[in-house]
Amino acid sequence: MAKEKEGTLLVVDDNRSILAAVQLLMGNYFARVLTLPTPNQLMTTLRRKPVDVILLDMNFSAGINTGNEGFYWLQEIHRNYPDIQVVLFTAYADIDLAVRAMRDGAVDFVVKPWDNERLVAALQGAYNLSRSQREVKQLKEIKRELTNEEPMFWGSSPAMARIRELVEKVAATDANILITGENGTGKEMLAREIHRRSARHNELMVSVDMGALPETLFESELFGHVKGAFTDARTDRAGKFEVANHGTLFLDEIGNLPPHLQSKLLTALQSGRIVRVGSNTPVTVDIRLISATNRDLYKMVEQGAFREDLLYRINTIHIDLPPLRQRRMDIHPLAEGFLRRYAAKYGKAIEGFDAEALREMETYPWAGNIRELQHTVEKAVILCDGPVITPSTLLLRPAAAPAPAADSDVTTLDEMERSMIARAMERCGGNMTEVARQLGITRQTLYNKIKRYGL
Repeated sequence: MAKEKEGTLLVVDDNRSILAAVQLLMGNYFARVLTLPTPNQLMTTLRRKPVDVILLDMNFSAGINTGNEGFYWLQEIHRNYPDIQVVLFTAYADIDLAVRAMRDGAVDFVVKPWDNERLVAALQGAYNLSRSQREVKQLKEIKRELTNEEPMFWGSSPAMARIRELVEKVAATDANILITGENGTGKEMLAREIHRRSARHNELMVSVDMGALPETLFESELFGHVKGAFTDARTDRAGKFEVANHGTLFLDEIGNLPPHLQSKLLTALQSGRIVRVGSNTPVTVDIRLISATNRDLYKMVEQGAFREDLLYRINTIHIDLPPLRQRRMDIHPLAEGFLRRYAAKYGKAIEGFDAEALREMETYPWAGNIRELQHTVEKAVILCDGPVITPSTLLLRPAAAPAPAADSDVTTLDEMERSMIARAMERCGGNMTEVARQLGITRQTLYNKIKRYGL
């Protein structure tokens, strides 16, 4: 199967015969080949059209062969468009000239008359470099966003102190870690904290929500695919394992993975290799695995719903996060932290919580744990018009004032829906696929509602 053409090449040369010949040749390899007979319009062209690679002649004035014109335009390109790769083109082979070209930022140097294979290799190599640098830049932007997240809040409860001590011992190792706990207890936040403390902290942590991943896309998302592997596979695509290579792979809601897919995951973890869908070539990957679930995997093993060998593979270290109701001394400092964040976000001058609001928060059951507390504080900050948050703006359900008559139906429907979802989650033991099936909604809709209601 012929490889799909990619990228844009710009050829700048004062010889129109050369322009036509290169355009004809490289049209077989690039999606677009643009030509310019003079560099005078080079900057204007680059402002108007995205270009990946430039093949730049070094001499444009008759009788001059110093190459200074080419070096001038090479510097202009790199000063204004540093991501574009430049290959220099000259009729005069000179070692010193080639060395200077490389030193000034050209990625290659081709001599006229050229060998077609040599020219194709030089320009394709330049494009591959451009694409790789673009992908690395995108990944670094993603990593920068991740590292700007809020740091882990440990609190002062004995349970969290023990977890912090354990994390300090195991984070620097490559041990696979399983994090368990109810929804909203901060499992992904803890996973990011472990990654930040690990030897892989300069690489990516890639998260995969196994509960929201359609079964039909499991292999493609995790292992990637090659062009033509299935109907919509128009290009090669790396999976999450490859993207996380040398970093951390976080598999959230791993307890929701169907048994027939568990074996595929186990094979990849055992071998340290994956095979893209549609390919027969194994790719070696080096990842640190962190998994999370709100389900009892040991009980699932007894029921035949989860592979015992997979559980042992992901469970070198087990960390169980306690629900917020079991660490009530952490509620106040957590709430204060959320208050500072959202007061700054919404431009509110709020000093804190009054005594009654604190008492209500510390006695409230917090079924949705930290996530519910976070959403409650954000809502209170938005509604608060004074210097402190009171129970009337906190709107916790046990102390909630009756809603206006005009809105009573809406409030009742929301409460009924929240209660129905909570009961279904308890009945199904946290199996989100089964919860969604019983409620007659998609898993993505279910996750949106869980987030909305702080469950």
